[in-house]
Amino acid sequence: MNNTLSEEPIIQSKMDKQLPKKFWTSQRIFFAGGTALLLAFILYVFVFADKRSRLNVEKDKVSIGEVTSGQFDEFIVVTGVVQPLKTIRLDAIVGGYVKQKLAEGGSNVKQGDVILKLDNQSLKLNFLQSETEASRLVNDLQNTRQRLKVDKFNIRTRINDLDFQIDQAKDSHDRNTRLFKDSVIPEAEYLRSKREYERLGKQRDIEMESQKYQEENAIIQIKQLEGTLERTQKNVALWRETLENLVVKAPVSGLLSSVDVEVGSNINQGQNIGQIDDLNGFKMRVAVDEHYISRIFVGLTGNFEFNTKTYDLRILKVYPEVRSGRFEVDMVFAKSVPEGIKRGQSSPIRLELGKSATATLLPVGGFFSDTGGNWVYVVDKTGKNATKRTITLGRKNPEFYEVLDGLQPGERVITSSYTNFGEKEVLAF
Repeated sequence: MNNTLSEEPIIQSKMDKQLPKKFWTSQRIFFAGGTALLLAFILYVFVFADKRSRLNVEKDKVSIGEVTSGQFDEFIVVTGVVQPLKTIRLDAIVGGYVKQKLAEGGSNVKQGDVILKLDNQSLKLNFLQSETEASRLVNDLQNTRQRLKVDKFNIRTRINDLDFQIDQAKDSHDRNTRLFKDSVIPEAEYLRSKREYERLGKQRDIEMESQKYQEENAIIQIKQLEGTLERTQKNVALWRETLENLVVKAPVSGLLSSVDVEVGSNINQGQNIGQIDDLNGFKMRVAVDEHYISRIFVGLTGNFEFNTKTYDLRILKVYPEVRSGRFEVDMVFAKSVPEGIKRGQSSPIRLELGKSATATLLPVGGFFSDTGGNWVYVVDKTGKNATKRTITLGRKNPEFYEVLDGLQPGERVITSSYTNFGEKEVLAF
């Protein structure tokens, strides 16, 4: 028993001895690991994480174009309408009502062919009055000339009588002068013959002066009548020409494309009644956006296709008046005119604005209206993201923009509209 009792304290003392505690317990390790992870996350969020705004989009709902390097042709596509090289307007020189219509629109006419016959009673009356006035002036002129001749004859007759009387008075005066010197006759008779002789001489001078005045006056009247008659005759000729204009004739040969009046209708002076197309050539009337008005000038070239062939054109005339945001130009064919082309046909025309040059090219798309060409979304090499990038664009044609800065050949760009992307900096596919 004693042995047993002595052994129990020894065993108990061994069991009561405390072992040293470990610092890195599982609980502390778990806590430290969690703290480290939290610190790493915070460090990533504030230092390394991508803080750019993002938007998820479906790749198949956007258009992606590749930036390339090639020849940039500066041109615009416009629409041209075929017109005759020359179009002659038919305007009514005088007004009246349509008495007869001899040609219809769409018919070929020759120069001088009658198209319309008009009637105007007022013009006819004016012509008759003018013609009557001319006839009256002719009679007045003839009467004045006849009266001048009669007056000359009468004056010559009176002067001839005066000359005879003066000769008699001279003889009498000479005789009385000798007799008076010889004291044969009294002084009173001598003086009477002298005064008679002098009176007749003065009367002759008066008659001569009167004749001169009448001739000068008659000449003035004749000149006035001749001038009035000449003007009146011109007026008669003008009225006659005006009456001739009541018959509307074709000024040139060609196609009478339209006649916009009917029998019985009234037309006013200057009113357009139709037009004639010269079929010896054609041109293209082209409408151009006013944005290009400063870059369009005579001599610019273009081309269009007709019946699988390409035909060159050249600007002949520019009409600077802008209507509804567009102005017009006339283009003529540089060489041959296409066979079978008809008036009124329309066709797209490639109008060159400058010379070709090598450039970096970006396909045209709806993005430009949203960004003004100042930035685009560039797809990365993985094809999973597209990042916003600032660029600089230059000239434009219907197919490409000229890239001046910000893009390199081979890169891919979203070219469709950016309306739904807002201000996001990164698009994730």
